[in-house]
Amino acid sequence: MYIVFEGIDGAGKATQIQLLKEWLEANGLEVETVVEPTGSDVGKLIRKILTQPNATEDTMQKTLGLLFAADRLILMDKINNAGNKVILSDRSFISSLAYQEPQDWIKEINKFACEPDLLLLIDLDVKKSVDRCSGEDEFENEEFLNNVKQNYLDLVKNYNYAIIDGNNGVNKVSSDIKKAVATLVGLCPSCIE
Repeated sequence: MYIVFEGIDGAGKATQIQLLKEWLEANGLEVETVVEPTGSDVGKLIRKILTQPNATEDTMQKTLGLLFAADRLILMDKINNAGNKVILSDRSFISSLAYQEPQDWIKEINKFACEPDLLLLIDLDVKKSVDRCSGEDEFENEEFLNNVKQNYLDLVKNYNYAIIDGNNGVNKVSSDIKKAVATLVGLCPSCIE
């Protein structure tokens, strides 16, 4: 099973992935987490480019789109061969569709990427996002993130998804995520506080 967490920068994906992992494991499930970009050489290059002042320019966006697609292929074997494990992913090709353009080209270069069994979009107010971010990445500005947020809200409709209000406290967000995931993994959603 492949569950993807998406959302603009600062939405709390890493925190919520860890909380969900602990809950799933406490309920007897085997869980593995992955993150994009990966720790591979390609992933390290992506992280370096994201901090450059020209990272949001068209040519760099296309370069990042290609690099993310290449980096993503590294994860596909792990996801495809997960067996009974639940794979929790911090981002997926859906991030590329939200952040990079043009979308038809991004879809084409990611045609080998796995679609999630469940897409969890943590929807956060853009101002909160910018406040939570370190400011190291060029993407961490309101104008850019407003566009990305709208792209996410348009994209989720193409997948099995749940939109989680990321403006709530950590525990409420976690509870909402558990309720969205419970039935999918064979747990009782009404048993969650």
